[in-house]
Amino acid sequence: MNKLLQYFILAVSIAFSSLGTAEQTAPRVLLKTDLGEIVLELNPEAAPVTVDNFIQYVNDHHYDGVVFHRVIKDFMIQTGGFTFDLSMKENRAPIVNESDNGLKNLIGTVAMARTSAPNSATSQFFINHKNNAFLDYKKNRPGYAVFGKVVQGMDTVDKIAQVETKRVGYHANVPKDAIRILTARLLDSKTQTPPTKSVKKTEAETIQAK
Repeated sequence: MNKLLQYFILAVSIAFSSLGTAEQTAPRVLLKTDLGEIVLELNPEAAPVTVDNFIQYVNDHHYDGVVFHRVIKDFMIQTGGFTFDLSMKENRAPIVNESDNGLKNLIGTVAMARTSAPNSATSQFFINHKNNAFLDYKKNRPGYAVFGKVVQGMDTVDKIAQVETKRVGYHANVPKDAIRILTARLLDSKTQTPPTKSVKKTEAETIQAK
């Protein structure tokens, strides 16, 4: 009887240990911004292409110094493509749209920005500041691919979302005082991938406010 109990305890311990290991394998990225830190937990199981693409940009240090160039309270905050003077950074080739992965554009989730073309996302992404169901995939209508969520720093997201904005040329909803991503770093080194060559993209990615 004692042996059976010991086996049972061992089995439970292994199960919990495996669960903990599985939870820890989700890659996380730390964004250090002018207004605080944000930690993103990525979901490679649901969005493998998008997560791989995002991690490559992180490892290339592409996001270091980019600004939040489009901020709309109670909608989303967008970044990933422009420097402080709104010059567009070079990007790699666009990726396939994974918005049909079952993940929803709920508050605190992170998704890829794109042009009106479904498969046009490159480096720009946004964090939802409310539940935005109209951005989700619908039958025969591609949405905006969610690939992760904020697990720390929603207070920083709130701070960014509440800043005053202005229009700069064709850019609307630009923060009056630039808010930069100072650094973006992968917290789980096991998921790092090597840098890749960039290509120039001339059309800004965006998402449509409802």
